[in-house]
Amino acid sequence: MSTSHTAIPQPTEPREMAGTMMHATRPFFWSVRRELWEHRSIYIAPLAAAGLALFGFLFSLTSLTRRVGAAAALDAVHQRQTLMRPYDYAAGFLMVAALIVGIVYCLDTLYGERRDRSVLFWKSLPVSDLNVVLSKASVPLAILPLLTWSLTVATQFIILLLSMVALTGHGAGIALLWTQVSLFQMSLMLLYHLVTVHVLWHAPLYGWLLMVSAWARRAPVLWAVLPPLAIIAVEALVFNSSHFAHWLGYRFSGGSEAMVMTGGMPLDPGTHLTPGRFLSTPGLWFGLIFTAGFILAAARLRRYRGPI
Repeated sequence: MSTSHTAIPQPTEPREMAGTMMHATRPFFWSVRRELWEHRSIYIAPLAAAGLALFGFLFSLTSLTRRVGAAAALDAVHQRQTLMRPYDYAAGFLMVAALIVGIVYCLDTLYGERRDRSVLFWKSLPVSDLNVVLSKASVPLAILPLLTWSLTVATQFIILLLSMVALTGHGAGIALLWTQVSLFQMSLMLLYHLVTVHVLWHAPLYGWLLMVSAWARRAPVLWAVLPPLAIIAVEALVFNSSHFAHWLGYRFSGGSEAMVMTGGMPLDPGTHLTPGRFLSTPGLWFGLIFTAGFILAAARLRRYRGPI
């Protein structure tokens, strides 16, 4: 009498599942590290911007006591605007630097590897074109915003420390500065602004530049700018309208639906955050759909484009 034994499948061990996930994400992780190794401007330019912001603030320390004394006679709103001006300038300077770095990087990254023929080496590695393009897209959409946020918070903290040192012996000034300047609140508002505007709202811009970088055989800057200008010119000549120009201005001026600003900067305490209105904006989701299309097109172009 023979007894048949049915093999019972064993459940997948958590350690094996974790190992599989690590194996799947490892090419992307190393692709991102490759971008940081090859493009040092990703972190050098924001660091230089932070250093210049601090260098400029040092020149204003001589008049800090006078400005704080003048702010004490103002109402609370104008006190905040006066005392927060160096922190707003530092944040704005770093955000502009990160935006410029992201645009230059996206235009050059896929074009550059074809120009110097290093694409032949990178294509020989077992990494898909989509993986490579996604790692490049993560630079302006993840790495630069996080780096900008970290450097801005650190720069603003140093500015606050230098201000308190400069106001030593001026007890009323230190108390006023400590009351009106909230680094924690500013850091949260800055993070919200970076995620909503510089990542989600500007994503189509970076996707378009990556696709142009993968397609252009020379002068990617011209190919990135000329098609929109041609559409604007044709629309103006044929239809006597400027809808596309207005749409571009609306697209690149920043996601105003994400917040209602009472001052000139999103870090002002009176700024009212409106994430619900921002997430319900059709332009946000259409922009993300276009971004996905641009990234897929860039990956396909990279697969079939050879060195220049």
